[in-house]
Amino acid sequence: MPIRLLLADDHPVVRAGLRAVLETEEGITVAAEAATAEEAVERAGLGDIDVVLMDLRFGRGMNGARATAAITARPGAPRVLIVTTYDTDADTLPAIEAGATGYLLKDAPPEELAAAVRTAAAGRPPHRPPGAAPHVSRPRARHTARAPRGQEVLSLVAEGLSNQHVGERLHLTEGTVKSHLARVYAKLDVDSRTAAVAAATALGLIRR
Repeated sequence: MPIRLLLADDHPVVRAGLRAVLETEEGITVAAEAATAEEAVERAGLGDIDVVLMDLRFGRGMNGARATAAITARPGAPRVLIVTTYDTDADTLPAIEAGATGYLLKDAPPEELAAAVRTAAAGRPPHRPPGAAPHVSRPRARHTARAPRGQEVLSLVAEGLSNQHVGERLHLTEGTVKSHLARVYAKLDVDSRTAAVAAATALGLIRR
């Protein structure tokens, strides 16, 4: 069975471009389009879509993150892959936390877009070019009953992992890891990784 796509974007030209690229790929078919986030939620609920390519910002009404949450909350929901022009944590993390499998920029090469669709359909995050920080999700249920994120980050730093490797382990961008560390430094009144690990160990916040 081909991978059935729903293209959700408020710009007809963007949808046409995505359709033109993806319909040439073997095993992929564009089953439907949606010009609003509300339409995307309704169409995705019919049960015949495997992957939704979701924009983050629509002209009015619901945004892509809210639509993603509504889609992925349903049993047997399709995967949601964010395709956007915005590459900042402030824009993408809400959608990732809402349940998106991952995200890709709109200027990605056609072969990367097709590969991302296939990996999203399989429930995996899109592959990133060498050196690029991963932008992936974890199921939202995993965010309950766990240590604070900063503590998790610092525990991995204590194991000797770089920011990039910490990000890969926790499914965070490298920039997000740095932000968590900056907040940890401020709370512990330190200015280095070594000092933060030492202070957190002394306080019993992490174990080594």
